[in-house]
Amino acid sequence: MKQNLDFIIQGTTPLGKSLKTCIKLASKRVPTQLQMNNSEHVSRGVLIVLEGLDRCGKTTQCGKLVSFLEGRGLPVEAWRFPDRNTDIGRMISSYLTNRSQLDDQAIHLLFSANRWEKRSLMENKLRNGTTLVVDRYSYSGVSFSAAKGLDIEWCKAPEKGLIAPDLVVYLDIMPEEAASRGGYGSERYEQLEFQRNVAHCYQILHDAAWKVIDARLPLDSIENQIQGLALESIKSCQKKPLSTLWLNN
Repeated sequence: MKQNLDFIIQGTTPLGKSLKTCIKLASKRVPTQLQMNNSEHVSRGVLIVLEGLDRCGKTTQCGKLVSFLEGRGLPVEAWRFPDRNTDIGRMISSYLTNRSQLDDQAIHLLFSANRWEKRSLMENKLRNGTTLVVDRYSYSGVSFSAAKGLDIEWCKAPEKGLIAPDLVVYLDIMPEEAASRGGYGSERYEQLEFQRNVAHCYQILHDAAWKVIDARLPLDSIENQIQGLALESIKSCQKKPLSTLWLNN
């Protein structure tokens, strides 16, 4: 297995080059706080991440939040990971839809590389005042891989140095209830026992900075809570420097 990973990482294929870039970036010493290039009086965008089990309502709420912020005249974009429009993302999509098979370590590195290949664009958007509402981020990558039995610290390692979210909203739902929602089971990870393991791993990553919302509440109640949290974060982060993920861990 290690030889297979070495071949992938050291090879000259697009995947090999992308993973080499990912690992090289992750191994560099990145300052915990990223200095703002613009004037200190220019407000930056805010990185807002929604996390939770499959079918908890993240995608719906991301769309609603983007529409709400647009309605207030704020520059905002909707992002999601994995980004299936890149070469790496298409490989991930093939794996998730059971059209290909990959080693657990290899797919984890692909998920991480997918975030790293968007990092520079993400930083540029944030520095120039665009708020990003992101459907899944590093917490999903780590939780889903650790749920397979991989060491959680090993899973976190390639994520270190990515931009840290300003706000993480976790939509909390019991795996059994999520499984009863429409469309469940169409992708590889939508299996009840596996989702229970993912929920456990999320709890390990959960810290005081997370905002937890009961995903069983009416949609408009969830929407209103997220809107309030987002506006509060946008206000408090205007002069706050960007920071990086898990470098102090």
